[in-house]
Amino acid sequence: MSSETSATTEIGSYFVTNYPPYSLWKRENVHEIVEAFEQPPRREGPLGLYIHIPFCRKRCKFCYFRVYTDQNAKAIENYVQALIKEVALLAEQPGIAGRKFDFVYFGGGTPSYLSAKQLKSLRDRLHQSISWDDAREVTFECEPGTLSLDKVKTLRDIGVTRVSLGVENFDDKILEENGRAHLTPEVQRAYGWIQDVGFPQVNIDLIAGMVGETDENWADCVDKAGKMSPDNITIYQMELPYNTIISKEMQEGGLASPVASWATKRRWVDEAFNTLAGVGYKVSSGNEVVKNLETDKFIYRDSLFRGIDLLGTGVASFGHFQGVHYQNLDQLNDYVAACDEGRLPVNRALTPSPHQTLIREVILQLKEGRISGEPFRQKFGVDIFEEFSDAFAAQQAAGYLTVEGDEVILTRRGLLQVDSLLTEYFEEEHREVRYT
Repeated sequence: MSSETSATTEIGSYFVTNYPPYSLWKRENVHEIVEAFEQPPRREGPLGLYIHIPFCRKRCKFCYFRVYTDQNAKAIENYVQALIKEVALLAEQPGIAGRKFDFVYFGGGTPSYLSAKQLKSLRDRLHQSISWDDAREVTFECEPGTLSLDKVKTLRDIGVTRVSLGVENFDDKILEENGRAHLTPEVQRAYGWIQDVGFPQVNIDLIAGMVGETDENWADCVDKAGKMSPDNITIYQMELPYNTIISKEMQEGGLASPVASWATKRRWVDEAFNTLAGVGYKVSSGNEVVKNLETDKFIYRDSLFRGIDLLGTGVASFGHFQGVHYQNLDQLNDYVAACDEGRLPVNRALTPSPHQTLIREVILQLKEGRISGEPFRQKFGVDIFEEFSDAFAAQQAAGYLTVEGDEVILTRRGLLQVDSLLTEYFEEEHREVRYT
């Protein structure tokens, strides 16, 4: 991945979420995370929990997550039981026992695929071993067509503080062409229920560059999102990782990419930033705008970018604990079997070096558009302006960032393609390897 990606959106991962690359995490390293769990906490600090609910009504054509469709109630209950067993097993580990959760994130798949009754049962059973009653943030991802007023009330009752609604687009033809399960009327109903029930924070997602997207439709989507007036709006640029339906169709049929070029997607996001600024939003990262930079915090993201311990639970989940990256087993039957047998369901792991940990936090925090040198001197004893002088100088010369005093500030041009800039900070041997 270079700082200037190809004009067309080709198959491959673009969005950077960790370092070193996932392709380097190995099964033979699983003992490293097991040992990390068995060690007392190395430091006092926040602890997060990611809970993966892998079920969906349909698989979106651009989705690259581990998801399952057409699952009956028995299969869902078997998975929930396994998840509860995993969390209970983790809660007994010396590195975790007694620690409170600062944030919790229900991701998917589609967490809102579960019924109100199933959600209450899941909360009650999880709370037999852990609790998020004192968490500063509990985020819950929702697909509009899976919601009802009763379910939205249940989200509030189980402690959800931040609802994220996967809108993606407001054109039904585009939603259908991209394999989304919901249609626009369901968005309006769901959002009305969310507003009526009330949550401290509400986020909606949009995707720039869905198959069939046009200038006119994109402008209309941004306008409608602004009029909904959520606390946060997250805008993703469509990418095509290897395991998406679109990517497979391209490979098997020799088809050209049906997704808009990177230049077009960046232009659309830039236009969205400008339009939303006109109705009071402020840019908080390369893919998010918020109403209030002081109060509209995304604690999960901010903590993840700063190396806070995160327990990844559920099939295929990713975690980071006491300096070790890990991922759970990525096949549903294998995951359930491991939990049923009382084993930690970990599939692969990697312990990054101190220098790799520094790189990870620098690149992830750059996605917020601004980093300061002092926090890295305090935490790592490293002057990032010396350590990454070549990358900073090259990217400043190219117009992607500026260095002002003790701060590195991305320009709008740099922010719009920040993920394509980050491999320049990787160790040299990792710049050309497959990311996932």
